[in-house]
Amino acid sequence: MVERRLHAHKGRYRHGRRLSMSVPLVAALTATLSTAAAQTNESGVLEEMIVTAQKRQENLQEVPLSIVALGTAKLEELHVSDFDDYAKFLPSLSYTSSGPGFARVFFRGVSSGDNGNHSGPLPTVGIYLDEQPITTIQGALDVHVYDIARVEALAGPQGTLYGASSQAGTIRIITNKPDPTKFAAGYDIEGNMLDGEAGYVAEGFANLPLGDRSAIRLVGYGKRDAGYISNVEANRYYPTADITINNRGRVKEDYNNVDTYGARAALRVDLNDSWTITPTLMHQQQESHGAFAYDPSLGDLKVARYRPEHADDRWTQAALTVEGKIANLDVVYAGSYLKRDVDTEQDYSDYSLFYDISYGYTVYNDDGDTIEPTQYIQGKDRYKRQSHEIRLSTPSDRRTRFVGGLFFQRQQHQIEQRYKIDDLTPVYEVSGWADTIWLTEQERVDRDYAVFGELSFDITDNLTITGGGRWFKAENSLAGFFGYGEGYSSSGRSGEALCSLLAGDAVGDRSGWVPYSAVSTAPCKNLQRKVNEDGFTPKVNLTYKFDDSRMVYVTYSEGFRPGGVNRRGTFPPYDADYLKNYEVGWKTTWLDNRVRFNGALFMLDWDDFQFSFTGENGLTNVTNAGGARIKGIETDVEFAATDSLLISAGVSLLDAKLRGDFCELLDTDGEPLPLANCFGPDPYGGADVQHGAGDGAKLPLVPEFKGNLTGRYRFEVGSLDAFAQAAFVYQSETHSALASFDEAVLGKNRAYGIADFSVGLSNGSWTAQLFVNNAFDKRADITRFSQCREEMCTKPYIVTNQPRLIGLKFGQKF
Repeated sequence: MVERRLHAHKGRYRHGRRLSMSVPLVAALTATLSTAAAQTNESGVLEEMIVTAQKRQENLQEVPLSIVALGTAKLEELHVSDFDDYAKFLPSLSYTSSGPGFARVFFRGVSSGDNGNHSGPLPTVGIYLDEQPITTIQGALDVHVYDIARVEALAGPQGTLYGASSQAGTIRIITNKPDPTKFAAGYDIEGNMLDGEAGYVAEGFANLPLGDRSAIRLVGYGKRDAGYISNVEANRYYPTADITINNRGRVKEDYNNVDTYGARAALRVDLNDSWTITPTLMHQQQESHGAFAYDPSLGDLKVARYRPEHADDRWTQAALTVEGKIANLDVVYAGSYLKRDVDTEQDYSDYSLFYDISYGYTVYNDDGDTIEPTQYIQGKDRYKRQSHEIRLSTPSDRRTRFVGGLFFQRQQHQIEQRYKIDDLTPVYEVSGWADTIWLTEQERVDRDYAVFGELSFDITDNLTITGGGRWFKAENSLAGFFGYGEGYSSSGRSGEALCSLLAGDAVGDRSGWVPYSAVSTAPCKNLQRKVNEDGFTPKVNLTYKFDDSRMVYVTYSEGFRPGGVNRRGTFPPYDADYLKNYEVGWKTTWLDNRVRFNGALFMLDWDDFQFSFTGENGLTNVTNAGGARIKGIETDVEFAATDSLLISAGVSLLDAKLRGDFCELLDTDGEPLPLANCFGPDPYGGADVQHGAGDGAKLPLVPEFKGNLTGRYRFEVGSLDAFAQAAFVYQSETHSALASFDEAVLGKNRAYGIADFSVGLSNGSWTAQLFVNNAFDKRADITRFSQCREEMCTKPYIVTNQPRLIGLKFGQKF
């Protein structure tokens, strides 16, 4: 089904039979927040939106789960072009980020503050492009949003239909499909100014019928985001080496610009009246420069970096969907293959400085002279992912309905990280790797198998019961090399020294070594582990419809996340964690379909959750460290106040706390220590540092309040249609870390409010608009971090939003 853009006509709304979702607000209000449509027809009433959240086409208001859907028109009206743009309008969503393409998403407060490391836990939120999962271990693809039918945000466990990595929710990006019935094309051009720097967006699409039964849809885009963080001049003194360095050669204002280019091609072929195939190919390249966090001690949007920083993120996804009928059953096969290559370079001088201050860190060149110890990281990440799903469903108008199928996916992540020091002596190098003091060369493979299904039965015309479940099997393996060269560390806990220990060789004897190759070739393999597990996640739902406009539902559901391997040999593997959801929700329409009021109350129990933290030598450790209980309420309202004025609002209230004490340190049996004993030494000689938090402590990155309010007014200017829109988003402060000491170093993420405004004119085929995002130039604390463990690296950085952006956009449809 093709969604059409909404146009104004004589002061009223009109559009195609599909509705674009209501204002941003909806906040993923993960409860029932169905109200996606929030637009009106010529009678000034709200219209329906069709979604596929339950893997069949349904009216959003009839789906008994928490879902927000932003349709094509709404995405355009809100100037959404990437993840950051739509994430701010989903109140029950929070996230961390280290830059474009590296966001970690959380729904409903299900967050332990993990650091997103390549050897860390899988995400708790799954992200899909059409039918295919696109979540990689360090963050989902940052898909450019253009010619998109809708973005669906499903909050709460989706363990039955979506499985692993949809423990707390799912985001689905649904593209517009080829349409054999008509020609269509369009383009949009935008110029903008951000902190005095210019940016642009150029986009276009064409839908080309190839006959009565086939069509191709082509999409292309280019985008430049101007920078807003400045690298300022500073000195850095290394006391042990007695060396001072200066970064004046790298000083630059607004140096974190981003260039994004991409294209998508989709072909639809109707083989006959029952069977259709749709192959799709999409490619995107995103080049980002500089840092995306600032140092508050240097001033607003300022940082001091001593090495180049950039990321080159390239990915291609090929997908195939086959839809048909066998007897009265709908059959769908969805398969995909994703290849993603990311090359990065990062400044790591904070680690160098604080390691020097605390441990007297000194390195030399080949002549034995003390040299500048500044480290920097050159990384290569090579992702490959394939997924296959086949499912059957019965007609949706039957009293008894079923959807179910089989699923398989394999994720491969080849990891290379070189921690380098220029002019380093070969004695300290990892063998065969010039200037490399530490090397990670590993391959991680995650496999998932599942059988799933949901069965619905109409007990009466008003009462429906649904039961479902997913049996899963997960395999996680990690193999390769990590650590120092033999000349720098012979402790045997990492690197070449560990290779000698595992091979039974004496130090310096390499007779038992076998080189290991992932992205490149490492000296040997010192890590090879694998975990296997299986389980079952159930779902039960009871829905009662008072009439066609009002219903309530009660749901119990579970979500899961597979366990995995710790690359530090002294840490045991970590187990799967489970999320139990108890939810009561409602979806209602009032005043002759001029008002929609939806909401939900829920309670989540998160048992033995996986927690990742930075340990010795900057290695990520993962443990099942505690439990949590999250209580919340979510509501949203859509109000067609007049035939021309639409008002939308959404609110999420969360109370997310630890249930029991939490300690990230383990005893000899691999179990968390009691909080009273949860202490480690201070590297600077102070009192021991506590690595935990007590019962009732708040979970990190979870706002107690998040909401938004949007108003859009349409009117006429002469023969042209015009509009004015205002949107406001507010979020209360959040905790930056779970462990109390870590937060004392980092500080809390401050509360913020952001306002966006836009005005425009249209004649039905073209639209011109002026917009201002973040009109009052407010800073949002998205996340805070330090470059290494907080008791060592005591300098916090703040990842923030874009400053005020002023843009002018022109678009035309044919």
